[in-house]
Amino acid sequence: MIHDEDILKRPIPIDEDQAARVRLRIRRRLPGRRLDKYLHGRMPHLSRTALQRLIRQGAVTVNGKTVKPSYEMAGGDIVEVLVPAPEPHEVIPEDIPLDILYEDDDIIAINKSAGIICHPAHHEQTGTLVNALVHYANNLSHGADPFRPGIVHRLDKNTTGVMLVAKRDEAHWRLALQFERRTLQKTYLAVVEGHLELDADLIDAPIGVHPVVREKFAALIGENKIDVGKSATTYYEVAERYRGYTLVQLRPKTGRTHQLRVHMSHLRHPIVCDTMYGGKLVSEYTLTGSGDREPLLWHQALHAWRIEFQHPITERPLEIEAPFPARFKRLVQLLRQSRALPSGNQANHAT
Repeated sequence: MIHDEDILKRPIPIDEDQAARVRLRIRRRLPGRRLDKYLHGRMPHLSRTALQRLIRQGAVTVNGKTVKPSYEMAGGDIVEVLVPAPEPHEVIPEDIPLDILYEDDDIIAINKSAGIICHPAHHEQTGTLVNALVHYANNLSHGADPFRPGIVHRLDKNTTGVMLVAKRDEAHWRLALQFERRTLQKTYLAVVEGHLELDADLIDAPIGVHPVVREKFAALIGENKIDVGKSATTYYEVAERYRGYTLVQLRPKTGRTHQLRVHMSHLRHPIVCDTMYGGKLVSEYTLTGSGDREPLLWHQALHAWRIEFQHPITERPLEIEAPFPARFKRLVQLLRQSRALPSGNQANHAT
């Protein structure tokens, strides 16, 4: 059996003719920030384990000297890294249509459609967003995984809306830093079941793997309300109220898998058509008492509507919105027409 300690002791083969030499100057002391973690943030295409191996074998120096992965950097330090050439890999390009919302030399913003996953799990897998991106773009950032070029963050398979993609490595790590520091803001819109008691609130419920169904996640709070999952918080605000349903804005403060779906289910207001987390399918007949009985959606009524962030290179503020899918718009239109409340908050969200 090969242990992690054995892997860390093995040097990474480096062809110096093919390797890149990276020189970084630390502007100020970073208290508690280990060298290996810092480099992982700057070079997300290299795993932290690989960086630890490079540091231990002397391929990383600070002020011309070898150090340990746990070295805490000081202002003025010069870090030099001999970066091995990436292992050859290939993602199969596919001519899959993309809805481009914004593009420049550094980033792409797309309006992701339902039913497509973000990246392949192995070389042979096709039909993913990455396959489409590789066909569309001449350059994409390396990312942390050879099968995820350009991918800075993800959306669930059936969640629609705005998603950022990095073309260059510098844009990638700078965007990743904004996600890590939570300085960008994502706003989703969702139709949920029932009438939320409060117009706005912060949901603070840790999330972990479901104790029974391993494909699901759950809000995990143990006896005496002790958190047993990973910290997760979501701010919600009611946008429009209808009989039996509510349109809500959701702003996640953390980025746990299925977070918004789990949190709304935890409040006993699951997202419409999210059958995995307790939501029921709805049709025109369900909402109006007549018309088509075919479900309006076969997936959660959740749309990543807007993202506000700082451009990773120019540093200018950007706000990008994604138009709503036709079926999501139809759902909201039917609710407004047949289930509007006379005194409800009927803010217009361009749906």
